[in-house]
Amino acid sequence: MTASPARPPALAVDHLVKTFGGITAVDGASFTVPEGSVTGLIGPNGAGKSTLFDLVTGVLTPDSGTIRLQGEPVVGRAPHEVAAAGVGRTFQTPKIFAGMSVADNLAFAATGQTGESALNALFRAGTVADEERALDERVAETLDFLDLAPLADEYARGLSGGQRKLLELGRVLMLDPSLLMLDEPAAGVNPALTDRLLERVRALNDEGRTVVLIEHDVDLVMRECDHVVVMHNGSTLATGPPEEIQANDRVIDAYLGGV
Repeated sequence: MTASPARPPALAVDHLVKTFGGITAVDGASFTVPEGSVTGLIGPNGAGKSTLFDLVTGVLTPDSGTIRLQGEPVVGRAPHEVAAAGVGRTFQTPKIFAGMSVADNLAFAATGQTGESALNALFRAGTVADEERALDERVAETLDFLDLAPLADEYARGLSGGQRKLLELGRVLMLDPSLLMLDEPAAGVNPALTDRLLERVRALNDEGRTVVLIEHDVDLVMRECDHVVVMHNGSTLATGPPEEIQANDRVIDAYLGGV
């Protein structure tokens, strides 16, 4: 009996290079993110982590190298095309609409609504109404999942920093991504909300979603992640499970120190 071919990794980065003027932000970075993993991307400030996120999500185009999502090349695709391919990304500073309600922030993030066209709204009113009911249900489910339901009608500007990060995660979830890329999700968040956010990330991973997170809290990464990528000076210094990374002399010398 012929064995079925192995599934490609959720994300494969190969010899990525990105320069800005005379500065090389990403310098030949190469690594893979296993399907279904929670992968931590760590390294000192200036290591190229956020720039790498920008390259993967189409915000920036690499000078050279390849990026594959589940085996499919994505270099050259626009951000909305990468999102349509199943990638959802959050930012260090949450990108939300402060003057809209929490619920409307989620609804606005959904794409492909028939009612977005004036002609469809006029001539396909039944379809539009069905989609609106389905969207309302998705918004309500997402609010419940994030424990934001009591704040549904509040303006987003009144949310705390941690609640804003939960809302941004909810906006990403409205796109139903298979790969979540979270840029410092716990930064500036109080411990209670950090625990809540991490619980939601674990639940999403249990559903089968792959997660990549940039995080400076090394203890958190070693505790929560099953795969770690270490960047240094724009390059990949090491990859592997947390216990291997913690014992890697090069990583200890360059970054971990006494951790």
